[in-house]
Amino acid sequence: MSLRYVIKEGFSGFKRARLSAFSSITAITLAVVLLAILARVSYNAYHLAQAIKSDVQVEVFLQDVDQSRINALRASFLEHEVVQDVEFISKERAMEIFRAEFGPGSEVLGSVNFLPASFRITTKTDVPVSSIVLFVDEISTYVGVEEVKFNQRGLEILEERLQLFVFGGILAGLIIGLTALVLVFNTIRLTIYAKRDLIKAMKLVGATNSFIRRPFLVEGILHGIVASMIATGFIWLFFHVFIPYYVPQAGILSWPFGRWYFLTGAMVTIAIFMGLIGSRWASSKFINRTSIS
Repeated sequence: MSLRYVIKEGFSGFKRARLSAFSSITAITLAVVLLAILARVSYNAYHLAQAIKSDVQVEVFLQDVDQSRINALRASFLEHEVVQDVEFISKERAMEIFRAEFGPGSEVLGSVNFLPASFRITTKTDVPVSSIVLFVDEISTYVGVEEVKFNQRGLEILEERLQLFVFGGILAGLIIGLTALVLVFNTIRLTIYAKRDLIKAMKLVGATNSFIRRPFLVEGILHGIVASMIATGFIWLFFHVFIPYYVPQAGILSWPFGRWYFLTGAMVTIAIFMGLIGSRWASSKFINRTSIS
């Protein structure tokens, strides 16, 4: 009987405060949609930045050293924690690359090979730029190393922009979520105010605050469920219909963790969580204040 009453009263909140319920559901829907779009864009931006970092290489140009020194340098590079891979470019290979890149005009050099041997070092994508800079400073002092080239500024800009994007995304997400919670809070508060006489009567007959609070929690959860269904449909239309039609280039955006249902599951969870927390916040605050006198 108690469970039946709680569920019945939770659904009745939609009828008593339709406009408020509509505002609450709309707020949660917009919040979840914006968070989902932000999450998918952020996920792809992060992986794009990681792909760019994986293409950045440290070039180590060598002096005229023998093979044993080359082998020792290669072994030293591979032992370092920031290094993913090391490729040796001999003088002959360097000339082949030069001729392939500069085309027919390169034959004027004849058989002259002025290019030094070098190493191309690929660093790990998850290491910060500061660690790569320390690595470059270290290997610059190795015996047999003539010069080290590394696009430090480019990587620093990339890392700064990525951090700014992540920070801005988190801040925007918090603002969106807080706004939705406030609207749910106000909706449940209006519902409680409309039922204040009934709440007083229930307290007079011995009902506890937790029992009185349960229907409002159910109402908040229902707001979240309805909002999640609307948001899921909107996201599907946005990414499968609107974006491919108007911005075909954006069709390459991948889903977080490679599957659509991870993001959808997160949307449903967040929507229900917003409805529950907002309703719990309001009911705890105002039911305790409702006096039976």
